[in-house]
Amino acid sequence: MRPIVLAVDWKLLSEAVALSTATRLSDEEKLEVLRRLDQFRQWRSLEEKRYCLVCGTIITGRQIRVAGGTRGNGPLRLSCPTERCNSIPMDWVLPTDEILANVENMGAEERKAAELKPPAAVVGNGKTAPTAKAHEDISSRLLKFVLPFKRYS
Repeated sequence: MRPIVLAVDWKLLSEAVALSTATRLSDEEKLEVLRRLDQFRQWRSLEEKRYCLVCGTIITGRQIRVAGGTRGNGPLRLSCPTERCNSIPMDWVLPTDEILANVENMGAEERKAAELKPPAAVVGNGKTAPTAKAHEDISSRLLKFVLPFKRYS
């Protein structure tokens, strides 16, 4: 019997192996795969945009990851290109003017928050440490979330 993961010096090396790697496709092949695997919306070009409901980003057909297809006969899968987002075509919608405006507003708020954030302080050995405390960030988020409900109580 062979182990599924390799143990060297009592450490597992399974983390170094990716479960599926991105499949390299030409533009024509990728567009054909998008058209075949996205059963929810039509794709006319790789430049078309979709809004990911999971991570809240605008993605293009060119950015979408295609994985699988081992030796040309395995199943292909589409996924969002955003790091740590595992959404699939079912989670992508056509970006309406309202969605685009919301995305732009969120981006403006993030830029504004980054400008207002105090700079990191340099401590002893040259490392930097943020001057704002983590609980302040969490409390401000909670306050922002709760304020619209306050008028109903």
